[in-house]
Amino acid sequence: MKRVVIIAKGEVQRVGLRDEVERIARKLRLSGFVENIKPYDVRIVAEGEADIISRFIEQIRIKKYPIDVEDIEVNFEDFKDEFEYFVIRRGEWHEELGERLDAAGKLLYRSVELSEKSVKLTEESVKIGHTMLEKQDAMLEKQDETIDEIRSLRYDMKAYMEQRFDKIEQEIVAIKEKIGLSI
Repeated sequence: MKRVVIIAKGEVQRVGLRDEVERIARKLRLSGFVENIKPYDVRIVAEGEADIISRFIEQIRIKKYPIDVEDIEVNFEDFKDEFEYFVIRRGEWHEELGERLDAAGKLLYRSVELSEKSVKLTEESVKIGHTMLEKQDAMLEKQDETIDEIRSLRYDMKAYMEQRFDKIEQEIVAIKEKIGLSI
């Protein structure tokens, strides 16, 4: 069994990191706590099996907006078995409320940004679709022209072939008459 004390640095306060760390720790069945420390960092104390602690350290290097763990300081200590489960140590209620509102605001702003990008992409897609339809219409027009041309050629070819067959029949009749065959 192992104990680790981690200081997470970066965009780690007022962005929901403590909730994510708690979720990861509970999923891995670690015990300990996570808390904000002055001025901008987060301290994590976790206890559990050595291989699980190693996985935990890798999983808390979160870079998922708005969380951006830029660096972590990791110190191992002797296992103390002092925690029953993993918890978030919270500050004053007004600080916690402010943090929740800040995190919600950042996510809402990001959602608006992504929505604006989505609208722009949709508009571009519609323009491309219109261009494609115009090209498709032009291709269909050419296809219709080609079909009309083929029909005309078939008609001309049929008339020509009928004329040739009539002439051949007349020549056969003339040849038969000359050689005295009756028809």
